[in-house]
Amino acid sequence: MRRGLLLAFALALGGLAAPVAAQEGQLAAMLDDFHERYGFPGATAAIALPDGTVMSAAIGLADVEAGRAITTETPMLAASIGKSFVAATVLALEREARLSRDDLLSVHLGDRPWFDALPNAGTITIDHLLHHTSGLPDHVHLPEFQQGWTRLTAAEGDFDPERLMAFVAGREPLFEAGQAWAYSDTGYVLLGLVIADVTGQAWHEAVRTRLLGPLDLDGTFPSDRPDLPGLAVGYVDADNPFGLPARTADAEGRLLWNPAVESAGGGFASTSADLARWGHLLFGGDAMEGPYLDRLLDGVPVDPEAPGILYGAGVAIYADTPRGPVWGHGGWIPAYVSSLRHYADHGVTVAFQINTDIGIADDSSDLVPALEAALAELAIEAVR
Repeated sequence: MRRGLLLAFALALGGLAAPVAAQEGQLAAMLDDFHERYGFPGATAAIALPDGTVMSAAIGLADVEAGRAITTETPMLAASIGKSFVAATVLALEREARLSRDDLLSVHLGDRPWFDALPNAGTITIDHLLHHTSGLPDHVHLPEFQQGWTRLTAAEGDFDPERLMAFVAGREPLFEAGQAWAYSDTGYVLLGLVIADVTGQAWHEAVRTRLLGPLDLDGTFPSDRPDLPGLAVGYVDADNPFGLPARTADAEGRLLWNPAVESAGGGFASTSADLARWGHLLFGGDAMEGPYLDRLLDGVPVDPEAPGILYGAGVAIYADTPRGPVWGHGGWIPAYVSSLRHYADHGVTVAFQINTDIGIADDSSDLVPALEAALAELAIEAVR
C-alpha cells in the first residue's frame, strides 16, 4: 500500500483529515499566489508536521511547450540538497566502522594518479570535506569548468567523477585545511569516491541501501543520466554561463545534458514531499540507527562576521533566527532550484522546488527567500 494511502487512513482514524485538508488548501492557495506574482513555469511545495504528516501542493507546468501540468509527484533535480544524503551516508559508514571522520583522505584515495596534485592533498580529512574546510576550490565555479560544460555533459551513460579532479589539480589551496571555510562541490565529489572505495558500491547505491530504501523515499532517485522518468522540464536564462538553450530538455522531456556530471555534489532527483519527509526524519534523529545528531549538527563558522551561521555535516545551520534554529540546505543546478528547511523549535520541515533558475541564479529576484518565509509561517501556524 502506498505511503499516501496509509497516511490518509491514519488521518481518518484520528479524526484529523479535515484540518489537514484545510491546511493543504492553504498551502495550495499560497503557492498559487506566488505563481501569479513571480510567473515561474511550475513549482511544488511540501510541509512535514511534527507527527510526520506531509502536506504537499503543486502549481503550473512541468512542460510549458507541451502544456503538461506539474503535480506533487513530479520530480526535479534537487542539486546540492543531495549533499545531506551523502553526508548522512558518511556518518552511517562511520557508525559501521568503515571509516572515521578523522581519516586523512589519503588513506582512501591516496593511490589515485591525480591525488598528489590536489591542493592540501596530504592534510585533508574526511571531516574537512564534510564541513567545506578542506581549502579545495569549487570546480563548478571555475571558468574552465563552465567553458567545458558542453564537452563534459555531452556523453550519456556512466560519467567518471575522477575527471573533475583535473579542474583543481595543481592549484594553490584557498587556505590550509581546517583553517577557514569555503563551499566546495569538489570536496563532496571526493566524498562520493570515498563512499565507493569503502563500500565497493557506486556512491549513490550506498545512499540507496542505507537511506532511500529503508526510509521509503521512493520519489528520490539518482540523477545519473539525461532520461529521468517524469522529470519536470527546466528553463534557464538564454544568457547562461553554460551555453544551454532556454529549454533544457528535448520534446520528449529528455535532458540536453548529462546530470551525472554533478556526481556526489548533489546527484538526485526528488519531489518536495520526499524532501520534506527526508528533513523530518534526518533532523528528528530517525534517519538511521543510533545517535547521530551531535555529529550531523557539529557546525563550523561560515564567516567570522556572521557567527550565527554554521555548516555541519552536509547541513546549513542558522543558529539564531526569529523562528529559532533553522537547519537545512538549498539546491541549484541549471534550470532547477530547491530548498529544504527544518524549524527545530517547532518540529516542522518545509521544502519546495521550482523548474527555473531565471532571476534566482543571478539574485535578481527575492522569490526563494520570500517563499521560504511564507512556508515557514504557514507551517509554524499549523502547529500552534
